[in-house]
Amino acid sequence: MTTRRTLLAGLTAFALGGSSRGQFLEPAGGGDAAIGLGDVRVQKYRVGVAVTAEGGPCRGIYATLPVPHDWPEQKVRVINEETTPHVKSLRYRMLPGDIKQMVVEIPDLPVGQQAKAIVTFELERAAILAPKDTADLRPPEKPDRGLKAHLGPSPYIETRDPKIVRLAKETAADLEGWNKVEAIYDTVRDKVEYRNGDLKGARRALADGWGDCEELTCLFIAMCRAEGVPARTVWVEGHCYPEFHLVDGSGTGHWYPCQAAGTRSFGAMPDQLPILQKGDAFRDPDRPGKQLRYVSEFIKGSAIDGGGTPRVSWIREGA
Repeated sequence: MTTRRTLLAGLTAFALGGSSRGQFLEPAGGGDAAIGLGDVRVQKYRVGVAVTAEGGPCRGIYATLPVPHDWPEQKVRVINEETTPHVKSLRYRMLPGDIKQMVVEIPDLPVGQQAKAIVTFELERAAILAPKDTADLRPPEKPDRGLKAHLGPSPYIETRDPKIVRLAKETAADLEGWNKVEAIYDTVRDKVEYRNGDLKGARRALADGWGDCEELTCLFIAMCRAEGVPARTVWVEGHCYPEFHLVDGSGTGHWYPCQAAGTRSFGAMPDQLPILQKGDAFRDPDRPGKQLRYVSEFIKGSAIDGGGTPRVSWIREGA
């Protein structure tokens, strides 16, 4: 299932002037209530940027790109870093919300020259198996600060919309824990037909009765949050799906995936696409004051003496 939009649409701000088993992070708590890890797909994934100075030299070029990193179901390692001489530095940083960014700096780029910075990652991505025991699972009674970020509204996830709140309440009536969330899941898939179109979010998807994987994911998350169940978006290559958070009888929390669009899969995830990031309300220090539903590529710089125009190409592909 593929979205109609490129999930990594870059923002340009120029001013003139195989199968194996790896060492994965252990799912929290373990036990029968935790997810299990299934078959592993090993794949190479390239991320980078290429900038060409056209019509004149450019300077002060600064670019950031989100890159994959470790999750319980994904192990990531850098196997190659390729830079051309005009690239001063290539480094990495973490943003709140466990977003890993590649940071590239190109101080000066002569006319007609191209600067490139490309990193090749090796990803081991496991399928997720449903928990064996869901009987005691329930929403957290006292969510910590990290979980609270997944209980409120996010861009296109209108958790306080009266119609969404009412539908969530009706759907979850007399149900608890796992059964409550599964009822929300089935209601979303029943109310919203999968169909490609422009991004419109949870409220419009419910009103229109159709949407694609992003709308189905938004509505599921909004309804979960309205019922006190933390939920977030998982962004993978060309697609997205939701995760929800419940705690077991010992008080240990677990994240569980579900396939909002496409073949029914609740509490498990057979897809092994590269995970790019998780969440749907981010802050990027290079875009202050703006809440992002997804951390996209970003680049800025300037031309010299009113000269060149930088031509930017983003690289994101299997290797």
